[in-house]
Amino acid sequence: MDSQILSIRGMTCAACAQRIEKTVRKLSGIGQATVNLASEKLFVEYDKNSLPLAAIKEAVTKIGYEVVEKSDSSKVAIPIGGMTCAACAQRVEKAIKRLKGVASVSVNFATEKATVAYDPHQVRLSAIKEAIEKAGYKALEVNKTDAADEDRARKQKAIKVLWTKFIVSAVFSLPLLYIAMVPMLTKYGITLPYPQGLNPMNYALIYALLEILLVIPVIGVGYKFYTIGFKALIQRSPNMDSLIAIGTTAAVLYSLYNTWQIAQGHFKYVDALYFETAGVIITLILLGKSLEAVSKGRTSEAIKKLMGLAPKTALIIQDGVEKEIPIEEVEIGDIIIVKPGAKIPVDGTVVEGHTAIDESMLTGESMPVDKKARDTVYAASLNTTGTIQFKAEKIGGDTALAQIIKLVEDAQGSKAPIAAMADKVSGVFVPIVCVIALIAGVAWFFGSGGDLKFALTIFISVLVIACPCALGLATPTAIMVGTGKGAENGILIKGGEALETAHKINTIVFDKTGTLTEGKPTVTDVLATEGAEADNLLQITASAEKGSEHPLGQAIVAGAQDKGLEILKAERFDSVTGRGIEAQINGQTVLAGNRKLMNDRKISLTALEAASDKLAGEGKTPMYVAIDGRLAGIVAVADVVKASSKSAIESLHKMGIEVAMITGDNRRTADAIAKQVGIDRVLAEVLPQDKSNEVKKLQGEGRKVAMVGDGINDAPALAQADIGIAIGSGTDVAMESADIVLMRSQLTDVPTAINLSKKTIRNIKQNLFWAFGYHVVGIPIAAGVLHLFGGPLLNPIFAAAAMSLSSVSVLTNALRLKRFKAVS
Repeated sequence: MDSQILSIRGMTCAACAQRIEKTVRKLSGIGQATVNLASEKLFVEYDKNSLPLAAIKEAVTKIGYEVVEKSDSSKVAIPIGGMTCAACAQRVEKAIKRLKGVASVSVNFATEKATVAYDPHQVRLSAIKEAIEKAGYKALEVNKTDAADEDRARKQKAIKVLWTKFIVSAVFSLPLLYIAMVPMLTKYGITLPYPQGLNPMNYALIYALLEILLVIPVIGVGYKFYTIGFKALIQRSPNMDSLIAIGTTAAVLYSLYNTWQIAQGHFKYVDALYFETAGVIITLILLGKSLEAVSKGRTSEAIKKLMGLAPKTALIIQDGVEKEIPIEEVEIGDIIIVKPGAKIPVDGTVVEGHTAIDESMLTGESMPVDKKARDTVYAASLNTTGTIQFKAEKIGGDTALAQIIKLVEDAQGSKAPIAAMADKVSGVFVPIVCVIALIAGVAWFFGSGGDLKFALTIFISVLVIACPCALGLATPTAIMVGTGKGAENGILIKGGEALETAHKINTIVFDKTGTLTEGKPTVTDVLATEGAEADNLLQITASAEKGSEHPLGQAIVAGAQDKGLEILKAERFDSVTGRGIEAQINGQTVLAGNRKLMNDRKISLTALEAASDKLAGEGKTPMYVAIDGRLAGIVAVADVVKASSKSAIESLHKMGIEVAMITGDNRRTADAIAKQVGIDRVLAEVLPQDKSNEVKKLQGEGRKVAMVGDGINDAPALAQADIGIAIGSGTDVAMESADIVLMRSQLTDVPTAINLSKKTIRNIKQNLFWAFGYHVVGIPIAAGVLHLFGGPLLNPIFAAAAMSLSSVSVLTNALRLKRFKAVS
């Protein structure tokens, strides 16, 4: 299955999102399709062999929405010097068009600029400039825009347009409201300044015509409610615009009919004009839409910050000369220079120089990291001290930053199971509201003795108070802010489901080596049996362990090298999974490993049993060494516990979460480590392949289990757990298997991730409670239930105000998550 993110334009409410999802899911070859109303994106998984992407785009376009495919293409405006006539412009255009990878080119002689859309993976900007130079003209400094900048500019423009529409609408609807309401207030003894020439009792037709003149501009700026709303209605998929269009059209048509009656001399119809209702409804909805657009923009601030981290240019060495080029032109293998204060443009390996690099923007780790030759550097991190040269190894979408951005984007586009009910309701919401409005209107028409004005008030109020947007935005906005806040703190949550499941966790299992501990063990004790020397024992053990990739084996090799001992060549080497190693050194068979290995080979441990227990009690790992079938001694290794382990476990205990530790170490060593950090349950002497079974056993007890690990052998357990949490210093395999990735090796990020999940889910529940509660209470009031028992009747204007504020309140509540603080 291939996946694709498509930007969708033209959605106005949750009903639109539901409609797109249903349409796309009907296509043969679709694996998954989810629409995020807040980010205006369609996330789709499909089989490209049976379903081309063009067919998906066509299906969405057919139902009235615009599809914008996420593209890697770039667009540049290249100023050109030396053109003297239109023929010059044509010549430049032809020269650029010949280049492979150029999608489109337009040369404007008047502005002296060439606008070029091109694929940076196929053609470099420098090649385009070179083509211009070869044609005999001068390519000047480039003004470049990328897709993110264009999207940001488009959304800013949309917000500006909405505010302008609201202002224009308010300018006409406020006097309209004043003209309509003041004569009514006079009946209640409230007198306000009012021109006598507009008195509806004396000049009814002038009064009505003025209202028409004032309402026309308001309807004009709100024309999209009608074009979109009625189109959706005709296609039998009504949305929020349909509700507004039906309600305001009914008010205007009814008022126009009454104006005609006034023109015929029936002045009593002056009390049945609803022009101000239509005008004020449109104005309030535009205000709500403007506030909603601003708030939606703020929910995606985290992703914008990430996108803005990478520098726009890179300083490379080309033919021995330093040359500044756009970031898109960097190729794998380029040697890049980064000076103090500059950002790393792409991922790579240092080949020359020494410096300290601030990686806090990626990991949240505040301390700069020392970098020297052969160390890895990451795009967007900041060079603080020295000048370095590094070789570009990962560019474009392959950099760590790009992967983080994609992961966050995917997470923000995913849906949490908690949203299922809201999605189902959103799909049928508008038609149900239309039916309720019609039934309520008809019922009140007959119940009030044929009072059409009264029935119309009810009909319009029900239509206008309903807000599918509040339902549609309740979950995705909270997920967007929550996952974005996680990314800011170096916590990458892979989706809405992971975010929701994490808040239910009641047991967390930590892998010991490299997770609770530093993963860099050192030799602490060398105990030789009688007749053997400690240095000789360490030398033989290190020589045997030379071929091992296990951290304990590598620690023994490092310990021998630190003592200046020669590492002997092994004639044979075999790894015994979960037990140790067997090697041939100078004709001697050397066994080094745990108690299980010695028991398997029937080697007596009696001579060093007490010493081994003492070492294990101190939290050290005793490695038994046997030569030619006899116990030769013990080499003890200790792995230092991370400084953050104890505080992280204390924080988890405060949340009521049980903490377990899983390790291949013997029981006594494991218990000693567990005692240091406050572990509740110890799972010791567990073979790598059995880790997932231990997780399964805990799940069998009815527990919701999270597994925290960093190694390849942790991947099955991470996948088995309800939530897999990989730490950033770990392997790619572990991160791939995990639901949550911690960019730092700080274990305090584990309780932070759980706490963030709890806060986000609580926020979603609040949003859903408000969205459902608002409609459960609001629609019956609008339908006149209170009026049945002698209570007030809801004016359509107040219904529109409530509707506008409902979606804004949901967004504002979601934005409260931006105040979330990490566990320290």
